[in-house]
Amino acid sequence: MSFLLGGGKAASVMATKGSVFVDTSGWAYLVDRSAELHHSVHAVYQQIVAQRRLLVTTNYIIAELVALLTSRSRIPRQQIVMFIDALKTAPHVEVIHIDLDLDAASWTFLKAHADKQWSLVDASSFVVMSKHGMMEALTTDHHFTQAGFVRLPASNSIK
Repeated sequence: MSFLLGGGKAASVMATKGSVFVDTSGWAYLVDRSAELHHSVHAVYQQIVAQRRLLVTTNYIIAELVALLTSRSRIPRQQIVMFIDALKTAPHVEVIHIDLDLDAASWTFLKAHADKQWSLVDASSFVVMSKHGMMEALTTDHHFTQAGFVRLPASNSIK
């Protein structure tokens, strides 16, 4: 898995408006080479890395990803663990931890949008993206476009 993410954390980097958020589906399609959207997601991922843009995700996304890959994929557990370890140490990835304040803001955001079928993980992602001025997310989840963000790959390339 290290061939996808690279290794070793470099100097500390911070999310900015030029960063790209990576949702659970983005990571899942990246790691699962047998998935239909792997090649599309991998191409966008490579482009982002080549542009030296920071990829941002959260501990909530990682928790959701491990649950998803464990329950739905044929990826061995050891490979999942290796991927998560590589993700956490990749120099071009920042993992933002949802602390008490971000969790409270996410819960407030979720309650304020009760007409949507968003999860708490979705809400926390939107709060983090807004806080850091990010507009783009590597995801196939249409909830990001509902919330006013841009999905990568472009939604017209996703079935």
